[in-house]
Amino acid sequence: MSRVIVAGSGIAGLTTALRLSGRHTVTLVTKDRLGESNTEWAQGGIAGVIGPDDTVASHVSDTLTAGAGHCDPESVRILCEASGDAIVSLAEAGVDFDTDATGVWARGMEGAHSFPRIFHSGGDATGRAISTALAEKLRAEVAAGRVTLLEDTMFVDILTSDDESRAVRATGITVLSNGIAKTLSADAIVLATGGAGQVFAHTTNPAAATGDGLAAAIRAGAEVADLEFFQFHPTTLSGHGFLISEAVRGAGALLLDERGRRFMCGVDDRAELASRDVVALALHRRQAAQDGRPCFLDARAIPDVAARFPSITAGLAAHGLDLSRDLIPVTPAAHYFMGGVAADRDGRTNVERLFAIGEVACTGVHGANRLASNSLLEGAVFATRAVAAIDALPDLDFEDSDSMDHELPLPQFGSFHQTALTRTELQALTWAHLGVERTAKGLRTLLDRLGDGARNTAPSATNVEAFETANLALIAEHMARHALAREHSLGAHTRTDARTNTRTDTTLAKPTALLQEATAC
Repeated sequence: MSRVIVAGSGIAGLTTALRLSGRHTVTLVTKDRLGESNTEWAQGGIAGVIGPDDTVASHVSDTLTAGAGHCDPESVRILCEASGDAIVSLAEAGVDFDTDATGVWARGMEGAHSFPRIFHSGGDATGRAISTALAEKLRAEVAAGRVTLLEDTMFVDILTSDDESRAVRATGITVLSNGIAKTLSADAIVLATGGAGQVFAHTTNPAAATGDGLAAAIRAGAEVADLEFFQFHPTTLSGHGFLISEAVRGAGALLLDERGRRFMCGVDDRAELASRDVVALALHRRQAAQDGRPCFLDARAIPDVAARFPSITAGLAAHGLDLSRDLIPVTPAAHYFMGGVAADRDGRTNVERLFAIGEVACTGVHGANRLASNSLLEGAVFATRAVAAIDALPDLDFEDSDSMDHELPLPQFGSFHQTALTRTELQALTWAHLGVERTAKGLRTLLDRLGDGARNTAPSATNVEAFETANLALIAEHMARHALAREHSLGAHTRTDARTNTRTDTTLAKPTALLQEATAC
């Protein structure tokens, strides 16, 4: 039996903790309340192949195509082959998936999928349904004494062995709770801390998505990959970042310019159902051609749209908009990090006994652009594989295992360095230079600004926001360096100064061409 720390309480973290419970000593650390994560905010659903009219091969092909040729094919095969079992397991855990008129699970259509294969709950509240069901089971494990739960506890850093004669090994973590810093020792650590959408001024992510696990992994010497690839969701409510699921376009909603004309037909044969990188870039360019004024989502022709998308309908109503009657002003916003801590197909990183799963990890399943509704699936599938790998770990010798948990003196936080930029300044700079379109000049400007001025001393241990901003600055720097190194456009990474364009997913129209084809559909 090993002591395992799981950091994060989205689908990846909850699945891991539940599957380890009873066989290992499990501690789950979560920055906010249990279940507060990107998972809870997910609207559309979870992709999977269940039924005779769809195939794993098709799901694999769609994932590889959306990923712009940058996916790891074997990881994609593993993901898609396990999709049916993952969805059944969620149902067994208490997720009530929606059914059609015949009583079988309903399947929705989303962009870049060849078949309807999106399973959903509560119409557009799939993430909340999954989070609620798994969190309820986790609390039962806590009540039974099989899991220790630390809520409102910020994951700060990873402790590693300092024995130069052997590989670097993760030995524990530091956390911050109620202004007190502590260390927690472990035989294995699972990072399931989610994304870093708060690095941008405009994001669909909750406030807690500050990349804490990714930043800690970087400081611990973990390898990272594909940090230039951050997905921008095409349809968020302009000025507010409220997500309007891809499933709405899957149900028939159209994208219109400010004059009420469709503009996606000439960009991609799939029109509004092209992959997210394609739609986001086209929408971004159309907005630019309109001097920054938003485009519109038209869902007025969808039958029973309010009943099909109750959460979105309610969210828009709070802003005085009616999905069934109004054109909805939309704009792209940062949504999902394809890059992250480099992990193998079982979640292992180059730091011994440090695992990474879910959005914080980069396993190669998403490539340069994630296929819609594959994110929840990734969390479930690779959590299960990581658990098997942890089960197979040999027990550590007592002399190799620090069993002491203790409060941490503040000077030991000296490895943290805070940028001179405020968070608002940082987010504005990343949006301007690391956003939908990028140039070498802009990326160098960002790096210069990140390096401007003397860096402050370590953040106060009582200031969670200061730690978060330091993490965001570190991530922004690494993202910019990765984006600068990739000189061509690929997937969600668009270099407007690229000499060549190696896109394999579509041929994107130039901004001027977008105006010319506006009346073509």
